[in-house]
Amino acid sequence: MCKKCLLTIEEAAAYSSIGVNKLRALTNDETCPFVLHVSANKRLIKRKAFEKFINNSYSL
Repeated sequence: MCKKCLLTIEEAAAYSSIGVNKLRALTNDETCPFVLHVSANKRLIKRKAFEKFINNSYSL
């Protein structure tokens, strides 16, 4: 089974149980290590970097 390397905000929210609004707020930061801005209105989550961010975070 192949895991997707990029997730939509909605997929990342379902995957991590972090709300869509919280993920949008996190990815608004220019220094966010796990976001890929595709266009002005579309952003994707880099799964491996997102997992690393979650594993190294104490709270959000």
